[in-house]
Amino acid sequence: MKNVRLGKTGIITDKNGFGALPIQRISVEEAVKLVKKAYNAGFTFFDTARAYTDSEIKLGEAFDGIRDRVFIASKTQAQNGEDLKKDLDTTLKNLRCEYLDLYQFHNPAFCPKPGDGTGLYEAAEEAKKAGKIRHIGITNHRLAVAKEAIESGLYETLQFPFSYLSGEQEIELVNMCKEADMGFIAMKALAGGLINNSAAAYAFLDRFDNVLPIWGVQRESELDEFISYIGNPPVMTDELSAVIEKDRQELSGEFCRGCGYCMPCPVGIEINNCARMSLMIRRAPSEAQLTPEMQAKMKKIEDCLHCGQCKEKCPYGLDTPTLLEKNYEDYKRILAGEVSVK
Repeated sequence: MKNVRLGKTGIITDKNGFGALPIQRISVEEAVKLVKKAYNAGFTFFDTARAYTDSEIKLGEAFDGIRDRVFIASKTQAQNGEDLKKDLDTTLKNLRCEYLDLYQFHNPAFCPKPGDGTGLYEAAEEAKKAGKIRHIGITNHRLAVAKEAIESGLYETLQFPFSYLSGEQEIELVNMCKEADMGFIAMKALAGGLINNSAAAYAFLDRFDNVLPIWGVQRESELDEFISYIGNPPVMTDELSAVIEKDRQELSGEFCRGCGYCMPCPVGIEINNCARMSLMIRRAPSEAQLTPEMQAKMKKIEDCLHCGQCKEKCPYGLDTPTLLEKNYEDYKRILAGEVSVK
């Protein structure tokens, strides 16, 4: 079993975190079964958010009676202190608990600090003093905000996208966190589904002893893969190194990570799926990608206003409208049989 220590929080957990965003897409019964199976197998760190619809409620039911045996992290997208307090009270009610092990600012466009006028950090500190939260963290997709958070000394953890598709800038963040004794929580460790070899993903992240990957789990078969790594952690081999190198070459350049921060689209385009369809349909082919429903979603790209809102909101600085157009043209060629994806 491999453990990771989340910096100065002192939290020590198995190097398999449970990302609870996907359980909002399944029934309460399925979610509770999945979460309990993860816990019984050795998972102890579970990450959710107020923004993940009913994810907190499902976790709350799953953890009824075992709260003191797990670490629960949640997040708030509040823009001011009063809304943070309301979010936190709702989260605690949903999770059926009196405190959170970790409360995180959810991808803010700036680094909340005392005296910045929002009251966010002050409200978090107040909640910590009251015993409602034990540690304060931040999640982000912006390198500048992440670096500012680390350098501020105000945060105990940083959650940031990190996988073997990441570059030197992300590795620098991991090293900065280690030097600052901050926990680093790796979101999108499978690059939003683009990485389809979880053993390679795990082996890469295992090189960083201060990194806790949180795997987004929706199906029992997915969970079983990560459970198998608790007793038999993958190690980097020549074969896995070759997989990583091949993926890095194939996925070099600009591509949509599917984070969804560009949403909503004023004309209803499902940007976070449509702007990366070419990659998904090749790397993780599914019949659902070619259904009439998905064809209709891709056709919505024709309604693009080129307003630039998605481009402005993209934390990776992508030219989203151009990506949408390229993916739509490729998709039409696939439908026409001009391109094989098998």
